[in-house]
Amino acid sequence: MPKFFTSALLLTAKIVLISVLLISCSGKPNPIDYSGPIADWPSIGGHPGGQRFSPLTQITNDNVDQLKVAWTYHTGDVSNGNLKHGPTAFQATPIVVDGAMYFCTPFNRVISLDPETGAELWIYDPAIDLTGVYTPSCRGVSYWQDPQYGSFQQDNNQQDNSQQDSNRSCSSRILTGTLDARLIAIDAKSGNVCKDFGVNGAVNLLDNLGDVRAGEYYVTSAPAIINDLVITGAYVQDGQRVDAPSGVVRAFDVRTGELRWAYDPVPPDSVAITAEQAKAGAIFTRATPNTWGNISVDAQRGIVYLPTGNSQPDHYGGKERGNMDHYGTSVIAVDAMTGKRIWNFQAVHHDIWDWDIAAQPVTFEQHGETPGVIIATKMGHIFLLNRETGEPLFAVEERPVPQTRVTGEYTAPTQPFPTLPKPLQKEIITEDDIWGIYPGDRGKCIEQFNKYDYQGMFTPPSPDEFALLWPGLGGGVNWGSVSVNPQSNILLVNSMRVPYTVKLVPREQAGKLDGSDMVGSSPQEGTPYVVIRGGFLSEHNTPCTAPPWGVLTAINLDTGETLWEKPLGNLKKLAPFGVGGFFNWGTPNTGGTLQTASQLVFVAATLDGYIRAFDTESGDLRWQATLPAPAQATPMSYRLSKTGKQYIAIAAGGHGPLAYAAKGPDKVGELLSDTLVVYSLKDSNED
Repeated sequence: MPKFFTSALLLTAKIVLISVLLISCSGKPNPIDYSGPIADWPSIGGHPGGQRFSPLTQITNDNVDQLKVAWTYHTGDVSNGNLKHGPTAFQATPIVVDGAMYFCTPFNRVISLDPETGAELWIYDPAIDLTGVYTPSCRGVSYWQDPQYGSFQQDNNQQDNSQQDSNRSCSSRILTGTLDARLIAIDAKSGNVCKDFGVNGAVNLLDNLGDVRAGEYYVTSAPAIINDLVITGAYVQDGQRVDAPSGVVRAFDVRTGELRWAYDPVPPDSVAITAEQAKAGAIFTRATPNTWGNISVDAQRGIVYLPTGNSQPDHYGGKERGNMDHYGTSVIAVDAMTGKRIWNFQAVHHDIWDWDIAAQPVTFEQHGETPGVIIATKMGHIFLLNRETGEPLFAVEERPVPQTRVTGEYTAPTQPFPTLPKPLQKEIITEDDIWGIYPGDRGKCIEQFNKYDYQGMFTPPSPDEFALLWPGLGGGVNWGSVSVNPQSNILLVNSMRVPYTVKLVPREQAGKLDGSDMVGSSPQEGTPYVVIRGGFLSEHNTPCTAPPWGVLTAINLDTGETLWEKPLGNLKKLAPFGVGGFFNWGTPNTGGTLQTASQLVFVAATLDGYIRAFDTESGDLRWQATLPAPAQATPMSYRLSKTGKQYIAIAAGGHGPLAYAAKGPDKVGELLSDTLVVYSLKDSNED
């Protein structure tokens, strides 16, 4: 072999060896910086006002790509659905407080784990009845600490604490609502029920409600805690009947379970039922707007913020509903100690579109001084209000909207539109916005579009033809709400842009329709009409409107300016032949965002099964990881000690109805799981 050729081979070998060494070195994680802050996550929003912000800085834009799974936990509570109930949705945001993690499963079991290892501390099983429950889900639990005592961690540092433990039983409590309408108090240390609360640890939320059918009234959101009160509303099943159970919000003594106040949201021309009357056996006013989303509190001002749904039934509100929706689709500020209304703001007048306020109201300070609250809606509108008075911080315009032609119905002549921030999607779609992935899809979608009644936002439902709702009744913004970095005053929100259709069917004709025509129907008993709802989808089950179908948006809360927006998610696992994986089209999503002080935003929520981290300043994707199932939930973060790591946790369990829509009834299970996934940085000294 020629000498020059041998030298060339040796040189090539050296270059290859050096390259391999460089690659190996570049893949080695950097040492973790342990100098930053530590923080718990004491409520499902991380903050009483729901900001979903962590002050932690260990995970940064520079090292987020080194996140690895630290541990996982399987709850065992997952179901594709059966004759009693629908498929599950694991949507819990864990809380971490006083050295322990707490969360609930879709079957309302409450679980406590070691936050750093995932080791099981205790499980409480309320043995719930799931009969009639649309989607078994529990989005979180709440924590209360008796101010007379220190933390259990402080107690455990003492050598002889047996007597103190006995005295302190249930001085720290986990409060949880259930799918069979109970409010339960659990000892945070032992997992045993607090028998001094209610009757053997539980308050029956069906008390004073009168006639309630199976699966018609239940709790999915975490109760709100302020001082010695635990406050809860409940979900009332949509579209069933005019004479639905009350939407009353109640505050109970966190120690005894005694009813302290009740907010019965009747219109001004009606007389509300009080807590005192309820204790004497009175029934709360039926068919009032309910509060099923998360409640926020401002402890400093003693104000509780209630997001309300629309009055029953969803899509017809004639004389049968009366004026009962005066406080529907609103945020209501009430006095925390008395439950008396302070102010209210209505996002939709006489709501017949099911655009209830699902999102938790989120508190913030505008320009560092004006107390604000954020109202995010299913229409993609974001209203910024003064949280003391309810006055808009940016102008809100009442604009004329389409009017109903349905006999016996009426519509509000105008609806409120925010001037800033701008809506999260186009206000009006046209034929130019109709779209399709495969040949022929667009043409068929346009054909459908031209058959629909569409007059822009607030097109009223009718029996003449299907009305097109843009955005759909799922959002816009749903229960995941928004996150706020109070240091930069940047709001982050994930939203979806998926159109729906709705049609009123005269009751006498409903029985003549076959089963396929009545898919998505609700009876609306007590009105002249049954309602049919569905998506505006191609034959390949993709939205007929152009992508992106899921979006992540950043907004400056001081100026109202939209800073950036990015598509969120892809259809790689959902579109036929994987064609959707090549494009950032976004996917329908539900869940929320987490912001950290290191200028990162973490979000899952999408149907593609990823959790992602973005730079909050630029919107650039910094990291993503595949989950065991799509995570229609909200991430959270915690760090317990100066020598400890920062963790990111997400419930990756899917969402039954979204899985059903994406995969069909036979493959729902492909998008469901029971897994809590926790990430942390891999240190340079770890194998």
